[in-house]
Amino acid sequence: MTDAEIDAKLAELGLVLPEAAAPVAAYVPVVVAAGLAHVSGQLPFLDGVLAKGRLGEDVDPGKGYEIARACGLMILAQLRAALGSLDRVERVVKLGVFVSSTADFTEQPKVANGASELMAAVFGEAGKHARSAVGVPVLPLGAAVEVDAIVAVRPD
Repeated sequence: MTDAEIDAKLAELGLVLPEAAAPVAAYVPVVVAAGLAHVSGQLPFLDGVLAKGRLGEDVDPGKGYEIARACGLMILAQLRAALGSLDRVERVVKLGVFVSSTADFTEQPKVANGASELMAAVFGEAGKHARSAVGVPVLPLGAAVEVDAIVAVRPD
């Protein structure tokens, strides 16, 4: 799939890739090694503003889905910045989804679907992946969701 086809798919979905966010601590956004791009945990920005809160407290699952999708968009933005083009993506291998949630909130998988379904919509079969979806008491900067990724990439 070419970069132009990916942009067309995003436009069809009514989505635009954000600018790749700068790291907020001592790490790099993407490390490519042995044919895999390891994408550091990405935080969600909706209309340029960090989406904060806790699922089960002040964020409902539908909004959580949208927030997880925003994390997925940032993963794509980081991959494009690191690889030069998204057409180097061969397969999304795994997503790790961390959901800031209350102790009794159990819909982390439904929230995580926001990022997972985005990858499948953009890359088709190559976007289907293994995944973890876990609840945590707090995330960096008060974010509601954080998502990291492992992606198989073609040589450049």
